[in-house]
Amino acid sequence: QVQLVESGGGLVQAGGSLRVSCGASTRTFRSYYMGWFRQAPGKEREFVAAISGSDGTASYADSVKGRFTISRDNSKNTVNLQMNSLKPEDTAVYYCEARVGTIPTSQRSRYHYWGQGTQVTVSS
Repeated sequence: QVQLVESGGGLVQAGGSLRVSCGASTRTFRSYYMGWFRQAPGKEREFVAAISGSDGTASYADSVKGRFTISRDNSKNTVNLQMNSLKPEDTAVYYCEARVGTIPTSQRSRYHYWGQGTQVTVSS
């Protein structure tokens, strides 16, 4: 069982930056593939970015590519999402999710653990 706790959400103006973080309670953090998903009101939860534990290979949704950067620190059991050039359509609850194993995927159904989420609001 892995517990994930997100932090760092908030309110920011369009064009601004924000960083959300996630801490994981596990001794084998490196073995988990970590992802960020987001859910806007009335919409399905969608993939944002993910990163492998072994070599740090990252993948991004097209909508955030070039603006968001995912990173992880295996020594601290944390994964971060740096969000730049934020747009009002980035407004959502952001969830940290963990998947056992190293096979990359953007399919939420393949993730095994998730946190409570942190709200990110971008004003126009």
